[in-house]
This record gives sequence, structure tokens and C-alpha cells, in this order.
Amino acid sequence: MRSCALLLAVALPLLAPPAAAERIKDISNVHGVRANQLFGYGLVVGLKGTGDTIQSRFTTQSLAAMLGRQGVRIDPREIQVRNVAAVMVTADLPPFARSGARLDVVVSSIGNARSLNGGTLLFTPLKAADGNVYAVAQGSLSVGGFDVQGGGSSLARNHTTAGRVPQGALVEREVPVSLAGREEILLDLANPDFTTAARVAEAINAALQAELAEADDPGRVRVRLPEDRKNKLVSLVAQIEALEIAPDTVARVVLNERTGTLVMGEAVRIAPVAVSHGSLQLEIRSVPVVSQPEPFSRGTTVSTSAEELSAQEQAGGIRLIERGATLGDVVRALNAIGASPRDLIDILQAIRAAGALPARLEIL
Repeated sequence: MRSCALLLAVALPLLAPPAAAERIKDISNVHGVRANQLFGYGLVVGLKGTGDTIQSRFTTQSLAAMLGRQGVRIDPREIQVRNVAAVMVTADLPPFARSGARLDVVVSSIGNARSLNGGTLLFTPLKAADGNVYAVAQGSLSVGGFDVQGGGSSLARNHTTAGRVPQGALVEREVPVSLAGREEILLDLANPDFTTAARVAEAINAALQAELAEADDPGRVRVRLPEDRKNKLVSLVAQIEALEIAPDTVARVVLNERTGTLVMGEAVRIAPVAVSHGSLQLEIRSVPVVSQPEPFSRGTTVSTSAEELSAQEQAGGIRLIERGATLGDVVRALNAIGASPRDLIDILQAIRAAGALPARLEIL
């Protein structure tokens, strides 16, 4: 079943029409216009007995310090509550975010809390790498799971020690980004490639009817601003971002041995090669053996186990894959000899080692 599912997932792109051109906006970004990461330490309260225990000393110390700022003096060692959890709060501050804008935040437990479900994040300042506070977060958590216990049994669904507060952060400080006075703009490609960079420059020059764009390297395109558009930079960037090109792709095979996942691009081609695959099935069973002592002896009953091993090897057929075989041909040929997804990973690694797979092999 997994083999068939893999064949369907990888072969479906072959049935689709050729990939449409993509906007420059989707494959690049203007240099200097980027998001900034924010983080902070806070407390989540209102948990139903699923918060940190007293072993998480930093939680009780933080709670005592917070209460102290409210005029309540208490020794952290006297705090025995289970409805509070210490958390780390993270958020992304997008470029040009103005004061008063709202951001989503992610809240993650750093103590031994069992669940954050039903909790409320208290006022938490969020700092950037420069140490300045750019936003503050507060609000009710949304946790996509549950964890219940009772009578010695427990039932959990999804991850309960992390959640989100939608629109829970308020921007207090803006990151200065100025576009005025620029003589040029730089476009950074998300996936650097010589061919793609050249096509981006050609498309911009054709649209502006002037040789203003040139590729500095595979990852950057430099665009000089025309004199009549320097004061209209926003409209110029919008015009450039709307242009469409066909990005070039590199033949690549991505393997994940831990999960048995295999992803191949449609540009993958292989040279003539013969593949023979056999699988070895090894079964180890543990059979309990009980040894009883002789009657009226002082011996005791001893329980041990005996290991039974059985091995069975299934011979695989030899499959010839011809020159120029495409992605679908490769998968169909390998499935024809009974290869599972994990077998496909081993086979492709062997084909790559034999020099018949001229593609980048990435193992996760």
C-alpha cells in the first residue's frame, strides 16, 4: 500500500500540465525588506492542574516576582500551585509593521507542564536581537490538542505543550526601513540559480524598455532606478514583482531514511542501468520458558525466554532502465520488482553511486 501511495504521489506531477511561469514577487524579495524575529519569557495562568510542578523552580520564582510587582510579597518556596506554566513566546515582526499592528504569537512550555490547554498568557514583552522591546503579547491560548488523565490511564491527542495566540501581540516600536533616496534596488532570489537570475534581468529590461537590470550572481539581480521613477519607487517595485518568468530547476532527489519519504523532481533523468533487488526478512521471536524445581526441594521457579530466529530471502528480478527514463518510468520500474519506499531509497542511492543518476541526492 505504501509503495502504491508513493507511486501515485510522485507520478501525479507527470499528469499535470507544464508548470506555469511564476511572478518575480514569489521567487525573490527586495534586499533589506525582511521580517525580524521576536522572543520573550512569560507565564501562562488559568491551567486546570496541568501546569509546572514545584520542581520547575524558575516558574515559582517568576510567579513570586510578578506578584511582588503587584504589591504581594510571597516566598517562592511557599508556592504550591499547579495552574501556572513558564513559557517562551515567539513572533515574527513583518517589514513596515506600524505601531498598533497585531501579530500572531507562538507560546511553548519550557517547564514540565502537561498541557497549556485553557490557559491565558500574561503581559509579555517581546524583544529583538538588539535587546529592544518591539511588541507586547497577551491573550488566551489556542491549543490544538488535549491531554486527560484519570484512574491511572491517560489519553492525549496532538501536542498540548505549545499553542498560539492569534493577533495576541501589539506592535509598540517600528523597525525603520527607508526606501527614499535609493539609486538602485537589489532582488535576492529565494533559490539562487544562474539561469533564473538571467531570466529575471531579461524580463525586467524588456518591461522597462531599458538595460537597467543585470544579474550580479546567481542569487542577486541589481536594478538601477530610472530618473523618472525614483520618486515612484513603490509603483516601480510593484510593476517588477508582477512580471512572470519560468524559473529553472535542478534535478534533485530528496530522501528521508527515518520516515521512508522519497521526493523527486520532474527533471530527474537516469542513464541506462540494470537493477536487481532482493529482500531479506528476519524474524526473531521470544518464547517464554518456565523451569519448575523438583518437589520438596528448596529451589525456586525460574522464568526465562528462548529466542527463535527465522530468515527468508526473496529474490528480486532484474529490471533494465533505459537512457532518458523519466521520473514516472523510474518509479514504475522499481515498483515492478516489488520495491517498497524504503527499498526505493536504497536502490536510488546505489544508482547514484553507479553514476547513472545525474541528480543531486539530498538525505535528510
